[in-house]
Amino acid sequence: MLKHVGRISSTKRKVIVAYKVLPGEPDDCVVVTTENLEAGDHDTLIKLVESAAGQEAEDLATVMMRTTLSDGSNMLARFHQTGKMIKTKTANVEMIPNRNTTIMLNELNEVIAQQRGVTVADLALKDSKGNTVPVRGSNDPVLSATQVAGGSAPANDGVMTDEVLAKKFRSDADRLSKEAAELRRQAEELVPTKKKAANKKTAPSV
Repeated sequence: MLKHVGRISSTKRKVIVAYKVLPGEPDDCVVVTTENLEAGDHDTLIKLVESAAGQEAEDLATVMMRTTLSDGSNMLARFHQTGKMIKTKTANVEMIPNRNTTIMLNELNEVIAQQRGVTVADLALKDSKGNTVPVRGSNDPVLSATQVAGGSAPANDGVMTDEVLAKKFRSDADRLSKEAAELRRQAEELVPTKKKAANKKTAPSV
């Protein structure tokens, strides 16, 4: 199963989902069109999607923002500036986690929201303090490293500092730990863990 991989349902053109839900616009998402990427950029993006960091990310954009392309530019910013990131309806995007499975992104968002006991709008990207991160404009879906990290400004033209990155990692670790605990709780409710009975020697009857 591979997260973030999809296609436009009407054209079957492959896309990578950067933001599965936009703040204040739960029916919209932002995708990266892959067919018109340069070969090197395409390979870097796919490797990122397949990486552990990419698969652990709720929204791929959070790892795109700290990934550099072969020319040294920031992936998230460059893709936005060159028109590779497109805002579209979640109902237009068909997710393809493997060759045998397809699910519409709007339906997937509903499933995720139901599992977490929240609304689809609550799935929008949040900062390290749990606040919904605002998008600067309907035609400008790119979030800055500062917004996502919820703190210090990035140095070196958008490259995150070690301090900000460490803060983000700790925030992600806390979130993942809570999600893991919740998943274990749900698993126990479905099928309780069977504890091995201790071998007890029966006392001989008198």
